[in-house]
Amino acid sequence: MTDLVTPRLLLRPMTVADAEQVAAGRPADGVRWAPGYPWPGEMAAATRFLETCTATGDPGPFANYGIRRREDGLVIGGAGFHGAPDEKRHVTIGYGLVESVRGMGYASEALRALLRFSREQGIACVHGDTDLDNIASQRVMTAAGMRLVKEDALLKHYRIDWDRPTGSE
Repeated sequence: MTDLVTPRLLLRPMTVADAEQVAAGRPADGVRWAPGYPWPGEMAAATRFLETCTATGDPGPFANYGIRRREDGLVIGGAGFHGAPDEKRHVTIGYGLVESVRGMGYASEALRALLRFSREQGIACVHGDTDLDNIASQRVMTAAGMRLVKEDALLKHYRIDWDRPTGSE
């Protein structure tokens, strides 16, 4: 798998070894984590990735990615897919950043990279959700072109659909 590169970020696919380190809350030798990384949600995502690998094998490019700043290599968060595409070519994404770097546009940059990658892979629809009170995440998804499709007692649900993947026009 290849890294997803943006002007300021490097989204590096998580390996099983990376996920084990994140789930345990201990960086590997030579890896620098921003203060506050990983938070419980990121540790849970790493654990879910490990469970997926055990149950069905490596999900390939539809895995978790560590978000690193290109300028210094510091891991500032995570983003990725909740699993391989379903039979309709739908995927669900998630992302998060350490508190100290929120509000700097990194989440938008990472989400746009994931959406671009999804479309290039022939994905028809990407789903995402956020807590009702997480206005920042709602703005990130809306700005990236996702639309609100449903709201329940806990979450707002967003999605973006494409008629055709990039390059097939």
